Amino acid sequence: MLETNLPDQVFYYCGDTAIDQLLNFCQVNHFHRFLLICDRNTHSVLGERVETALIARGWEVLKVVLEGEEVIADEEYLAQVFFRSDGEARLYVAVGSGTITDIARFCSHRSGNPLVVIPTAPSVDGFASLIAPVVIRRFKDTAYCRPPVGIYADIQTLCQAPPAMIAAGFGDMLGKYTALADWKLASLIWDEPHHPEIAQRMRNALNSCVQKASEIGRAEPAGIAGLMHGLVESGVCMLLNGNSRPASGAEHHLSHYWEMKLLRQGRPAILHGAKVGVGTAHIARQYEVIRKLPQIEVKHRLEQASLPDREQEQAEIRAVFGPAASQVEIEQRRFWSMTASQFALLKERVYRHWDEIQLLAADVPPAERITELLDKVAAPSDALMLGLSSEEESEALRYAHYLRSQFTVTRLGRLLALW
Repeated sequence: MLETNLPDQVFYYCGDTAIDQLLNFCQVNHFHRFLLICDRNTHSVLGERVETALIARGWEVLKVVLEGEEVIADEEYLAQVFFRSDGEARLYVAVGSGTITDIARFCSHRSGNPLVVIPTAPSVDGFASLIAPVVIRRFKDTAYCRPPVGIYADIQTLCQAPPAMIAAGFGDMLGKYTALADWKLASLIWDEPHHPEIAQRMRNALNSCVQKASEIGRAEPAGIAGLMHGLVESGVCMLLNGNSRPASGAEHHLSHYWEMKLLRQGRPAILHGAKVGVGTAHIARQYEVIRKLPQIEVKHRLEQASLPDREQEQAEIRAVFGPAASQVEIEQRRFWSMTASQFALLKERVYRHWDEIQLLAADVPPAERITELLDKVAAPSDALMLGLSSEEESEALRYAHYLRSQFTVTRLGRLLALW
């Protein structure tokens, strides 16, 4: 059992008495009206028990069971929640994993209500986060909200979660290897704020999960509790930093690219963490290239580099992203607005900090090691295992960086004409 108070009064419990802990919290804090949010699967797994326990106390429960074969945090599902809400002050209770939590976080915040989260699988790192990734007009965007006031995880439910969802949570954690490197890289050459104490907290959570990889793969309680703790810690690091930078880098951009493409084409979704795990292996390969590149060659490549061609990149974005192109273009404004002197300064910083860049690249495990870790939990380790084609794999590596304004190793490689 793990019980702790996190920043801003986020309470986290993982153990055998999660529902009892929730009831005590509600009693102490005088919550007697609730909006329960789940889907058909999570309602049968745990939501019905939560609903019954709340009603048994004589409390009022409105219930939203999200309908549809594939629940997505988009306009349709956000509207389902808003339609069922009645304007009364209620504690929103999310019973589910990443998508359910994101929908509930967005709707609770926009309606001015607090939120508690009851995970049904250790599959994502956003439970404690203030960020709700939502899809608006088929564009994967980020909405900033309040974090939940409590997270109550039933360890038996988590251990019985589908193995693919457990593997996805582990894949999401492995993404911190490249996310942390990208964050440090951006601080060196792109003037992005960096907080070493948050980065170290994130790394500690990552290392703890990696040490428990075999136990996680076997769905043992100690391993699953460790994974869940790591996922919650990741959300806390985002909360402390005010954005997703400690937990998300170029590996997440690949995941977002594939997700948006599948949505546009009406194809079945792939678990977020599964995509992130595969993306991490790809970005680790990019860091391997950086690690082996001598400074003299960097100097030569920087001398050949030129400012981004805005018209060429706009045409590429519009051809690739279709209806979402206008939102994608917004992310490129800082790059497209660079003057010649600003671009020269960027190149000078890359050259001057090359030793430090190679050191942070050395902190990223080789792609082979990432693959070995993914194999330990039976997670997909390449795009074909995700059901994606080699062409879709190549497309993501070429175009995914357009989705965010962050400076990552992928953008560094483009500056150096490495890919």
